Amino acid sequence: MLSIKNFKNHSFLVYGLGLTGRSVVNFFKKNNINNYKVWDDKKKKLFKSKRAKNLLKTLKEVDHIVLSPGVNFNTTKNRNYLKKYYHKIITDIDLIFVLKHFLKSIVVTGTNGKSTTCKILAHVLKKKYNIVLGGNIGTPILNLKIKKNNVLIIEASSFQLAYSKFISPDYALLLNITNDHLDWHGSMKNYINAKLKIFEIQKKSQYSILNNKLKKDFKKRNFQGKLIIPKLSRYKKLKPKLKNLYLKSDINDENMSFVYSVIKLLKIKNESFLKSLNNFVGLPHRYEIFFKKKNCVFINDSKATSFQATKFALENTKNILWIVGGLPKIKDKISLEKTKKNILKAYIIGKNTNFFRKQIHNRVKFKVTKNLKNSIIQIVKDIRFLNKKNYSILFSPASASFDQFLNFEKRGKIFKKLVMDYARKLI
Repeated sequence: MLSIKNFKNHSFLVYGLGLTGRSVVNFFKKNNINNYKVWDDKKKKLFKSKRAKNLLKTLKEVDHIVLSPGVNFNTTKNRNYLKKYYHKIITDIDLIFVLKHFLKSIVVTGTNGKSTTCKILAHVLKKKYNIVLGGNIGTPILNLKIKKNNVLIIEASSFQLAYSKFISPDYALLLNITNDHLDWHGSMKNYINAKLKIFEIQKKSQYSILNNKLKKDFKKRNFQGKLIIPKLSRYKKLKPKLKNLYLKSDINDENMSFVYSVIKLLKIKNESFLKSLNNFVGLPHRYEIFFKKKNCVFINDSKATSFQATKFALENTKNILWIVGGLPKIKDKISLEKTKKNILKAYIIGKNTNFFRKQIHNRVKFKVTKNLKNSIIQIVKDIRFLNKKNYSILFSPASASFDQFLNFEKRGKIFKKLVMDYARKLI
């Protein structure tokens, strides 16, 4: 059993040398841990002196395989080898929990809203605690400088949790689960099981905070943590006192109820909570209102990579000129029954236009514009003929970006630049 006492006596294979894998190697170097090998199916020149000469032999001999979240267990060419030694697989977050160099830990997972929830928690708690934030939110956890007086906040993806064996947060938050990453997990059942692993080895003194819809799944597994179901009504009583426009809409309410549950457990007063929220600045690409001119508001919601993520924006916005499209998620469906009244017209971009045409046909007016530039130019033309007092130009693609862009960040930045180049001059 891996522990802080015997850590240096164990051997490791770092499988996958992306950002996370490289952070593991650098962590081993800094801590004088030399009993490790590396492997990447493509990057054969990185850490060449440590590259395993015989993968199958190394998998058999090492105590632990630190698998990078970017490695798709189902499609990698060595999947049969990995399945054989599945019991050895751990993650970078596991290593942190084995070493336990922190005061308290908060781990957040869920399909939508993880990053914003982590950022808000860090922002609210920083007055009382020494906060360190990392994980899936951007900085690999092993790249952080963590001290014993730190409260560690981690955003954990389902990829990381799927293989975890040592993650035991003091406060584990599972925000929500909707169809996502099914190509990676293979099924919705596997995806749910991966998310629920955040609670698997929690102690009775630790807190398990989850959506009421997942209560049955939690109780079936006989987890030991103290179950907390956030009450939205408790947060909503405070909400009228908020002055922050970013948090005024209903789009963040459910996840904010999780934040409120945590701050109450940590004895943070309401006055302090509200004061912190009022100067919180939202993350880019998450329902980011970045430009207003005359009667038009431009919203960059590029992070919405599934319809469920886009649905929040559609429900909380009026008079929408909606730019949608990209690489749709497996088994994703667009249901506009409750939101079509908010949509004036849709503009379909990307290489999968047929999917979106079929999904929204006869529900809302639409035009296939193929790319962002064409969409913005067409929107400017349409505004001149539509008879509305106000317009919300919403870029919420409801799909992944990889058909036309490197990632959702790049997609969002290009949208914002095009708005500044074209819309601001013409509206």
